[in-house]
Amino acid sequence: MRLTLRSLLLAAALPLTTINTPAQTAQPHWVATWGTAPFPRANDHKAFLMPTTLRQIVHVSLGGSTLRVVLTNEHGTTPLILDEAAAALPAALPNAASSIQPGSSVSLTFNGHPSITIPAGSIAVSDPIAFNLAPLSDLALSISVAGQAIPTLTTHDLSLETNYIASFDQVTATTLKDPAPTEVWLFLKGVEIEAPPTTTPLAATIVAFGDSITDGWHSTSGTHNTWPDLLAARLQANPATRNLAVINEGIGGNRVLHDGWGPNALARFDSDVLAPSGVKYVILFESINDIGHAYDPKKQYDIISADDLITGFTQLITRAHTHNLKVYGATLTPYMGAGYSSPVGDAVRNAVNQWIRTTPLFDGVIDFDKATRDPANPSVFAPAADSGDHLHPGDAGFHTMANSIDLTLFTK
Repeated sequence: MRLTLRSLLLAAALPLTTINTPAQTAQPHWVATWGTAPFPRANDHKAFLMPTTLRQIVHVSLGGSTLRVVLTNEHGTTPLILDEAAAALPAALPNAASSIQPGSSVSLTFNGHPSITIPAGSIAVSDPIAFNLAPLSDLALSISVAGQAIPTLTTHDLSLETNYIASFDQVTATTLKDPAPTEVWLFLKGVEIEAPPTTTPLAATIVAFGDSITDGWHSTSGTHNTWPDLLAARLQANPATRNLAVINEGIGGNRVLHDGWGPNALARFDSDVLAPSGVKYVILFESINDIGHAYDPKKQYDIISADDLITGFTQLITRAHTHNLKVYGATLTPYMGAGYSSPVGDAVRNAVNQWIRTTPLFDGVIDFDKATRDPANPSVFAPAADSGDHLHPGDAGFHTMANSIDLTLFTK
């Protein structure tokens, strides 16, 4: 049938017919409230040949009433068999040891099943559970690992928490029998909470992406004095930013352009920044290890220039912007006096900092260098900020860093 102008006009004049469609259901809005950056470690001690329970403590930023846990075998070379897992509230200090609060444990399931096998190179996200999780609180995650050969562990070596390893499946035990303490996190990737999908502004996550200064080396264990933890506390105390979580994706020794402790920043960016739920902002604070090793007066290796680092940063910014994330560049803190420092390396650090402060590519700048340096000698830490090794801040220095961050960056 050929349509004429007259038939089209007649059709346009007819009343519109209402089509009934099912009501749209708001999709869950998941936000990462805790996270870590795992990396591979050879299982030299042949752990996990017998069934083993891990009870590990994490400190969340944003609270919620529904959560799910992300477990990881990202760096494993064989499937990881987990028999059981649960989330609970740790027992109150000072007598907590390996104990959880009685009646607080909630089993985790995976598509309704209590166990799961995570393929090599993969992660597993638990089913959602009802759990009253307060902001800035601790969560105990217990995992029963089936007896198996695990050549390569997926781990994070610096938890700044006391975690426990015990024989056999003790996931449901209020107190573990014969536990061994450790500061390592094993097979943990993240904790996510379901946030209201209709509030304004929406809950969102800030990723602190960096090396040992972000990871928290020389922060006092168990005190939550890393600069990402302290930033999370400031955000919670400010009514305009209480909707924001912070996850710490720092790895000690990490570099932008070369592998070291963990994959290089370019290689791990997708897994540690783009993969967690609800990410809106990234604080990029890395490359002092690239500079330190390249210009180490004792042994130089993996030589890079300021321009090489800037190219790497540009790649990270581009990838973040592709996913509509805002990226804030953090200037590199002083390092003269550190074991691998040199005047030539410090000149590269200053060149990188100058670029961070002036490039239009970043969505904003956090000047950690200015906040922590000695005004009388800008190449070194102010004495109050220095941990003593002239590379890492101490607790006071981490407070200075966190307090220097303009919170209005996260209301844009």
